Amino acid sequence: MSWQATVLTIFPEMFPGPLGLSLAGKALREGLWRLETVDIRDFARDKHRSVDDAPFGGGPGMVMRPDVVDAAITGAGGCGPLVYLSPRGRLLDQKRVRALAAGPGVRLVCGRFEGLDERLLEARQVEEVSLGDFVLSGGEPAAIALLDACVRMLPGVVGAASSLEEESFERGLLEYPHYTRPQEWQGRTVPEVLLSGHHERIRAWRLARAEETTRERRPDLWDRYVAARPGRTGTPATGASGEEK
Repeated sequence: MSWQATVLTIFPEMFPGPLGLSLAGKALREGLWRLETVDIRDFARDKHRSVDDAPFGGGPGMVMRPDVVDAAITGAGGCGPLVYLSPRGRLLDQKRVRALAAGPGVRLVCGRFEGLDERLLEARQVEEVSLGDFVLSGGEPAAIALLDACVRMLPGVVGAASSLEEESFERGLLEYPHYTRPQEWQGRTVPEVLLSGHHERIRAWRLARAEETTRERRPDLWDRYVAARPGRTGTPATGASGEEK
């Protein structure tokens, strides 16, 4: 059975969008995953198809009504965790992406305005997920990003499954740098170790560069990486040149 993505939104025309192209689009056409969009406005109860109202207690903006969104969730069906894309949610990471991709699918609620009524989140035990410490105009772009991350983890989507194992975050590290032809470009050359044909030296160099990059750019990831590996010091074991220290 194909992995099922169900997206609840007031802008269903935004989908599949980029998900209809490249690897995700090819996988969608081949039936490796399915996408269903549900227009939340179809479950509104007035002639204006209103999905929002003014917040109790005053303040700017509008809030999405719990009764309308709840009816949309019930009517949508679908399978998998119910996820709400929200700036206050838990930060999405590769571990959660792998878990979602390993399940039957996911149901995504795309908020707008000031967000969803808190009672709906409580009643439905909704999982709140954030892409980072910034705010978007709505949950749709975040939903597209989450789905793209999940779809590429599905069997058969990426040609060489081994390439997924070398990516950023898969080992708790950022990815090592890549090089291709020409061998010299604008006075810059490819590191000699990559031309050596010595697979063990290349593996060690790539690990060292991944460690170095993570330590410099993401000290939070580096601290977790070091803590998870007894005996590992706070300094990469191999230099950027590939020479042993």
